[in-house]
Amino acid sequence: MTVSENVQNQAPARRSAFGSRFREIFPRVEKPLIAMAHVPALPGTPFYNASDGVKGLVQHVREEVAILVDAGFDAVMFCNENDRPYTLRADLVAAAVMARVVTECRPVGIPFGVDYLWDAECALAAGVATEARFIREVATGAWESDMGHWTPDAAALLRRRRHLDAQQLAIFMNVTPEFASTTGRRSPVEVAMSVAVSSVPDAILISGPMAGAEPSVSTVAEVRAAVPAQLPVLLNTGARPDNIAEYLKFADGCIVGSSLKVDGDTWNRVDPSRAKVFVRAARAG
Repeated sequence: MTVSENVQNQAPARRSAFGSRFREIFPRVEKPLIAMAHVPALPGTPFYNASDGVKGLVQHVREEVAILVDAGFDAVMFCNENDRPYTLRADLVAAAVMARVVTECRPVGIPFGVDYLWDAECALAAGVATEARFIREVATGAWESDMGHWTPDAAALLRRRRHLDAQQLAIFMNVTPEFASTTGRRSPVEVAMSVAVSSVPDAILISGPMAGAEPSVSTVAEVRAAVPAQLPVLLNTGARPDNIAEYLKFADGCIVGSSLKVDGDTWNRVDPSRAKVFVRAARAG
């Protein structure tokens, strides 16, 4: 039996579990729009602004979250986007500061999530500490990446979630990570179908080659067609006002960051006008 047949022929009770956490987070939103709240560089990283300190991080993120909520996004996801060069192992200070920033800046009235580049255990810890509804991580596969050889462990991650009694915390799995390429030969579609069976994701994310870069529409469409209908597939990078309608013909929502920034530059601050334009374009489609 092929992987695709295995996915489609699972018992009805198992199929109904696909996407259940996602639907609990977004019970009345057909295609959620999730905005990135990029946390400036954390202490100890090359771009950390020591003169502003941790209080400066909190103030920066609080202001940007307010803009994103006002623009009408359905959720916000916090991420240490500027901790370049990225690491596969977070340190204790980074985890603690990330949790503080999220706690002090979490939005009112909409759900929020946490992402840590690129340590899934850190994202899980911060998610549990802050009562986030979801995390986004690369949890499966083997990759050659800008950070070196990368072998995430979905089994360990989901067992840790169980051990922490955090079953309500959804895990969105990025199966085409930025800044990396697979060491195997499977296509994104084959990987997504396999992960749907083996790794119990709460959503599948499809990315381009780096932050702000889009995947092909055909890849998103093919993954959506290949995995169970109940399992959400989200566009993870590259969403813009001029392309979001096309992606949302196939994707069940999107995560967006770079195109909301001044001049569309990932490292700039959120532009209130661009944020509102994006939401209007996505809703119009």
